[in-house]
Amino acid sequence: MIEKKNISTQDTVLHIKDLHKSFGDNHVLNGFNMQLYQGENLVIMGKSGSGKSVMIKCLVGLMEADSGSISVMGNDITKLDQEALDILRADIGFLFQGSALYDSMTVRENLEFPLRRHTKKFGEAIDTHALVIEALENVGLADAIDLMPSELSGGMKRRIALARTLILQPKIILYDEPTSGLDPITAKEIIILMQDIQKKYNTSSLIITHDVDCARVIADRMILLIDGTNYAVGTFNELSNQEDPKIKAFFKH
Repeated sequence: MIEKKNISTQDTVLHIKDLHKSFGDNHVLNGFNMQLYQGENLVIMGKSGSGKSVMIKCLVGLMEADSGSISVMGNDITKLDQEALDILRADIGFLFQGSALYDSMTVRENLEFPLRRHTKKFGEAIDTHALVIEALENVGLADAIDLMPSELSGGMKRRIALARTLILQPKIILYDEPTSGLDPITAKEIIILMQDIQKKYNTSSLIITHDVDCARVIADRMILLIDGTNYAVGTFNELSNQEDPKIKAFFKH
């Protein structure tokens, strides 16, 4: 049985309000709204081209929205200068779909890289080795510290990428298709690992996925992104039992 967390709607760590983004005549986001609460796992599902990637880029300040507001831990990112935005990004971990490890760096060097970029968060006198070991132990791969990415399986790469995300001790983690391209057994291991990390660090997680099984296990709430807006919001059970054909289409195997 999946244990459901006691989520307080008073503790909003991420709030997107009436977000719009167009590319010419292509209206990708049409008044998208979202709230992520402290300690919550929020899953967003949407078809390819539905605006998920655009929303994420706006969220982390890589793309400017046409209108609307994005508040991250009480900070309106549209009003932050580059230095303040970089500091805020240190509290947001991002697990990329393809793991995005640097092929020319060892596992150790891959994990050290974000520490060098964000020295202001920890200070110059940080124990880099200790942080690397702790992050690798969290994903069960401490023995892989001196391996190259080419020596890792797909599941190991995803775990190392997650360790690199964890090393900055983020308050929010954005997962982009965390189980994509993995076999069912490895995908299940990654889902369990995500749950363990959330319990250990009380992170708030935003999970973009097409994987219905992943959503069923991990989601406290779900948003279905259709036609550029949050078409439906609810728990997995609430949404999967809807008769609306647009909603039902997400839960067909």
